[in-house]
Amino acid sequence: MRELGRRLGIKAASLYNHIAGKDDLLDALANLVLSEIDVPLENVEWKDAMRRRAISARGVFARHRWAAGLIDSRDRRGRESLAYVDRVLRVLFRAGFSTSAAANAFLVLDSYIYGFERQRPAAPAGEKAGGTEAAREVLAAIPDGEFPFAARVAREYAGKPFDVEAAFEFGLGLILDGLERSRERGSRIRRGPGTDAAPDARIL
Repeated sequence: MRELGRRLGIKAASLYNHIAGKDDLLDALANLVLSEIDVPLENVEWKDAMRRRAISARGVFARHRWAAGLIDSRDRRGRESLAYVDRVLRVLFRAGFSTSAAANAFLVLDSYIYGFERQRPAAPAGEKAGGTEAAREVLAAIPDGEFPFAARVAREYAGKPFDVEAAFEFGLGLILDGLERSRERGSRIRRGPGTDAAPDARIL
């Protein structure tokens, strides 16, 4: 709080006229970041909505490199956090996911989105995002004849950029396709054998 006050050019005590303390400030920052993530609600197929949400979240985390870790560490009971969760669940319920399937889908997707950003290493200063120099450093650190599979991957990307966007889309596509198969199985089970009734897609 003292450091924040110093950067703002005010006394730290003045901050308490606006926030209750450090935790209140961090919760507000997490809520602000979540409010920037786009969750399409109307006239969008659920997989496209979840893909657009994931891409939007990555854009937000690119602007705020600290955000993914902060959101993971904060209480999710704030109004904006709950509104964000509700928007995502609304899309999934409307698509016909059961309560447990929607909750699991939300968890899996968020774990992937946040985890991908937190584990992706930043490119060294002056280097493009492809990380070829980092791959060369890893390759140089591997003793001759050891760790052949790690060396194979490092050698591959020492000579060409690693496509981070394609890697993210690859994993996201696998998850969405798997959730689609799970949703279809759940719909068939709820309908029961020998019926063509549509699944109940009401928001519970």
